[in-house]
Amino acid sequence: MSKGRIEAFSDAVIAVIITVMVLELRVPHGTDAAALAPVLPVFLTYVLSFIFVGIYWNNHHHLYHAVRHVHGATLWANLHLLFWLSLVPFVTGWVGASHFAPLPVAAYGAVLLGAGSAYYILTRVLLHVHDRDSLLAKALGRDLKGKISVVIYVVAIGLAFVQPLISCALYVLVVAIWFFPDPRFEKLIGSQS
Repeated sequence: MSKGRIEAFSDAVIAVIITVMVLELRVPHGTDAAALAPVLPVFLTYVLSFIFVGIYWNNHHHLYHAVRHVHGATLWANLHLLFWLSLVPFVTGWVGASHFAPLPVAAYGAVLLGAGSAYYILTRVLLHVHDRDSLLAKALGRDLKGKISVVIYVVAIGLAFVQPLISCALYVLVVAIWFFPDPRFEKLIGSQS
């Protein structure tokens, strides 16, 4: 299988994930500003999740620009990532509907942790079929941001049962860390063109 098939399938799945998330947004039952208050938690959670999924789409896109070879394990590792991302609409709706209750906020973090871990596994599987001096290996480097993100998710999951809003702030911190495309890939891919 070519890497193009994996990219096209992943793009389609991510597009469906975003579509399902937006379908959870409900129209307010009034016309004044007070009518927005009940839907605000759902909307804020949607915005965070949209950015979160967008970051994964962006990084997945950059990752596959550096990939030259895929094999069976790559397919499963990629599906593993898509599995975790497919749970984002569920936990997004649950956090918003519960107005940031502890268990839903912890579950949200668990899904983020699962996606982060799955992305790390995908990169390791891809590195296994590439040379140590490949563009992919150079671009990935030590992946410090990825490792820091996983630690933040673990801390945030535990804090969800103490103070859910602090956990949410930590999720926003991870989004802020990853908001701009990873320069490692852009620099190396640009120099190879």
